[in-house]
Amino acid sequence: MRILITGASGFVGSLLVPRLCADGHKVRALGRDRERMRTALARTQRPAQRDDVELVHADVLSAAGLARALAGVEVAYYLIHSMEQPPNGDSSFPERDLLAAENFAAAATDAGVRRIVYLGGLTPRRDAPTAAADSVAGIDTEAKVSRHLASREQVERVLLAAIPDSLALRASIVIGAHSRSFRLLVHLVERLPVLTLPAWQALSTQPIDARDVIEMLAACATARLPRNSLDVGGPDTLTYGEMLTRIAELMLVNRPALTLRVNLTGVTARVAAAIAGEDPALVLPLMEGLQADLLPAEHHAAELLGVQLHSFDGAVEHALSEWLQSEPLAAR
Repeated sequence: MRILITGASGFVGSLLVPRLCADGHKVRALGRDRERMRTALARTQRPAQRDDVELVHADVLSAAGLARALAGVEVAYYLIHSMEQPPNGDSSFPERDLLAAENFAAAATDAGVRRIVYLGGLTPRRDAPTAAADSVAGIDTEAKVSRHLASREQVERVLLAAIPDSLALRASIVIGAHSRSFRLLVHLVERLPVLTLPAWQALSTQPIDARDVIEMLAACATARLPRNSLDVGGPDTLTYGEMLTRIAELMLVNRPALTLRVNLTGVTARVAAAIAGEDPALVLPLMEGLQADLLPAEHHAAELLGVQLHSFDGAVEHALSEWLQSEPLAAR
């Protein structure tokens, strides 16, 4: 089967390319920067696989190159998300995401693509207000959807409406050495002698191992499922505070915690970005989403896709081990 992977230079895309090659698929990797794709894939591919992947250049925002990239493709993976502000500052990331999805959906339809597979984000369950909300200031009792998560919902609707046999997986935090969300948490543990945690530390989610996400996405190429969208999560439900504490313990560092009763999202995001050395334009949308629990509505995805889930501790240990293969951890 010929498969196209957009976002091939990203964290998930670069891991998915060799996994699909291992299944015998003909893989075409799409990106705006060929050299960036080569660098990312060199990290994840075995040498024998490197000649098996076709690299193509296209721009989903302008649609330039999409028709050629999608020619002959049966399944297309859409792994593109943008939260950073563009240099010219002429549009917000939800507007760019919507335009990109509409361009891609139209081009995939014209090319006769049989299925689009999309990796989106879990959103707060409207029917299940956060338990912590009643006692913690800054968390609303009504589950709100942030700009970032609302944008992912909108992209999912566009893609699934274009090609009826398409599939979407929705995840919260993916645990992997090159996951920016996970790296943010690790850097906070590394660089904060005391973990000063805003009100969102009491919120719960089900982080998932990157290995499990890759297996699920690979299975989506051929899976016949009873529904188009599946919520995915790991086997462990933890609060964000518990996640940070467990990461510190697995890194063998002692980090006492100080809990605040307010969020102050704008201030907290900028402080966290400065501490972690991250782009505030990325961190702010992520923290805006911390207004309610992010939990799967159902727990059948792993079984339906034939994936055995790793524990949170196992996911973190594996991610830290991979991290140390390419760069040091300051806390160790």
